[in-house]
Amino acid sequence: MHAEIHGHRGARGLRPENTLPGFAHALELGVDALELDVALTADRRAVLTHDLTVSPVTSADVRPAVHGDPLYPYVGRPIGDLTLAQLRTLECGVRVPRTPEDRFAATQVPVPNTRMPTLGAVLALMDAYGADGVRVHVELKSDPTRPHLSADPAEFTELVLAELDRHRRLDRAAILSFDWRILRIARSLAPATPRYALIERVTMDHAWLDGLRLEDFDDDVPAAAAEAGGTVLSPEHVLVDPELARRAEKAGLPLAVWTVNEPARAAELLDLGVAAIVTDYPDRMIGLWSERGMRVPAPVTPARSMSA
Repeated sequence: MHAEIHGHRGARGLRPENTLPGFAHALELGVDALELDVALTADRRAVLTHDLTVSPVTSADVRPAVHGDPLYPYVGRPIGDLTLAQLRTLECGVRVPRTPEDRFAATQVPVPNTRMPTLGAVLALMDAYGADGVRVHVELKSDPTRPHLSADPAEFTELVLAELDRHRRLDRAAILSFDWRILRIARSLAPATPRYALIERVTMDHAWLDGLRLEDFDDDVPAAAAEAGGTVLSPEHVLVDPELARRAEKAGLPLAVWTVNEPARAAELLDLGVAAIVTDYPDRMIGLWSERGMRVPAPVTPARSMSA
């Protein structure tokens, strides 16, 4: 069988998440796709961040962008209230665990003096690596229950698709979102680009599902995702069982399952026929793929000087 390895936020278990060093490391390990998260700044730039506010775990204040900046410190502020210049002052290469149980503290190698990148910078990195065979999977961070923190979904989707098109990546990209309004908009703007319907228990509500109610589909999540415009269903791994796999197959939607870090669980999911595993540890999945005699994605090294 063929199944893919997707590097979650790059390789979050090994290098700082949503950073250029993290994506470079994932490429050099070998992945089929780089998964990343974007939000819009106050000056309408797509930057990489999992949270709609500046995270105290993945970011740390260093200095204000300008002397006397009234918005400084930036940690904890909404991404949409800050400009790219302000966000680029943050240290994003050293994880700051909030609890002793932080599961990445022991495995993530810090890369000091790493800044929050733009989507364009990641696409340029992939070009510098000559990573033509690696797709970029862009999750648009949008929370319909917190509109004050979220960008307008139509504007947001249009800006992301335009950036992908500018880098000639639309045919090697996918749009991902828990906010299924994004899927509908992306279907109308770029119908050939795959759309991943993300789902977890807390988003199984019509507010997240573009007004769809699962009870109208007899709680058939894949059928609802297909109606919403999804071409792939991407559930949290705890939701995946033989019944969901059966319904996804019936709806014609491949399953890309997140976030799977234990090879034993990944093996169970492969046995259910999932199309992709999204993981913080691509190295662990490469080991499992090799044990099973499955095709392993080729590592990629820079094709051009990184200083160019």
